[in-house]
Formats: sequence, structure tokens, C-alpha cells
Amino acid sequence: MSKEMIRIENVYYEYPSLEDTNYMALKGINLTINEGEFVVILGHNGSGKSTLAKLMNALLIPTDGKVYVKNMNTKDEKYIWEIREKAGMVFQNPDNQLVATIVEEDVAFGPENQGIDPKEIRKRVDDSLRIVEMSEYVKHAPHLLSGGQKQRIAIAGVLAMNPECIILDEPTAMLDPIGRKEVMNTVKKLNKEEHKTIVHITHYMEEAVDADRIVVMEEGSIIMDGTPREIFSKVDVMKKIGLDVPQVTELAYELRKEGIDVPADILTIEELVMAL
Repeated sequence: MSKEMIRIENVYYEYPSLEDTNYMALKGINLTINEGEFVVILGHNGSGKSTLAKLMNALLIPTDGKVYVKNMNTKDEKYIWEIREKAGMVFQNPDNQLVATIVEEDVAFGPENQGIDPKEIRKRVDDSLRIVEMSEYVKHAPHLLSGGQKQRIAIAGVLAMNPECIILDEPTAMLDPIGRKEVMNTVKKLNKEEHKTIVHITHYMEEAVDADRIVVMEEGSIIMDGTPREIFSKVDVMKKIGLDVPQVTELAYELRKEGIDVPADILTIEELVMAL
């Protein structure tokens, strides 16, 4: 039986407002993420997905309900730093996460603040840069790198703190297609080869195809939770809430409407070619 990494129990989150009415961003969320899973959270801007991400490593505390990371309640202040060590976070804008003038110093920043032995820090920096395939840039200035490279350095900085889970809040939103591909290859590698639990928040449907599970959010609630095939085969439901499906899935959907007998749960071009 799989062990739980994150458990969210009947969580509500309300943002305080300057006006009399507060904004309820999350409404009764129940979600369990197991160790080693690759979970993608999809939804519009304002659906609550980024709020949910911040609850997973105690950047926000629920207004009501409970969030557990490795059975530690995020409301319990004595666990805050341990929770953040277990569940590292990568944000949308890499420039907001880079703090040093040289790549290796940036990656070392987290472990140094943890009080880790310098020899161990050196090893972690080297290992983290190797995993994200940025070893040759160890002495470079981060601000001279491309967006995709910067984001991989940000991921290396989280990796150097040796988390069990990495939460990525729209890490490819500000990147060009090449940068997006670089980052997604790194994310998949972290899951498959380094066995990290991944929670990836995105609005790019193609990034969700390789996930173990997709969670779809709408107006602060989870409306679907299933495998990519289960979720993307429901083209009508996705369109109704204004979300896309991968282009090849939509093509298969249109072919089916024209009477051509192809499966509804096609996710890749290769699958479509084989079906025709």
C-alpha cells in the first residue's frame, strides 16, 4: 500500500479583503497525494490551484480543515521548517527565486541556511546541478542564463535541500517552448529517476499527459480526479469549463464526431496514427 505524502482534509481558504466580503479561494478540498506520485493540477486562473500549492508547504495555513505533510499538520508551528524541507516549492518566475551572483552559490543557499556541513553542501550542489543537466554552468551568473536554464537552477536549489516532494507552481508559464520542454524533461526525470513526489500546477494540457493523475479545479473545488486518459477523454466536460485538451486528443474527438472510429482516450500522435 502506498504511503501518503500529502493529505488535505475538508480544507477551506479565505483571502481577507479590504471590503466587507472576503474571498473564499478553496471550498471543502479533500485530496491525498502518495509518495512517488506525479500529480498535475489543472484549472483556470482563479480556480484555486496556486492557493492549494501554497497550502502544501505551509506558505498558507487553511482557514478551516487540515493539511498534513508526512503526517505533520501545517497548523502546528513546530513542524513548519521540517515541512518545508520535505516539500520544496518552485515558483512561476525564476528571477524571484535566484538570490546569488554565481550559480553554485545560488544552489548552495538553502543547505547553507540549514546549517549543513560544507563538504555535504558541495556534494549536494554538484549532484543537483548534474540532475538538472546544468553542471557546466556552475560558475556562471544566473542572470545571463535563458528562462529555462534559470528555472532549472531554481529546481536545483530546491533539490539541494533534499526534499521528498517538489511542488511546482506554473514553472513554465513565463518560458518559451524550448524552455518549457527543458523544464518538463527535468520534472519527469525527478519523478522517474530520483523518485521525487511531484505536484505540478499548470495550464498547459500537454504537460499533464505524462502524469500519474490529473486533478481539475474550478472555482475553488476539485471537479475531476483521474488518470490523463480518464480526464482528457471527457472532452465535452473540459470544454464546458473552458479548458483545453491536448491537440491530438481534440483531433481524435473531432474525427469521432465525423464518424471515424478512433478511441476517445488518445493522448499522443503515435496512438492516433496506430488507430487510423
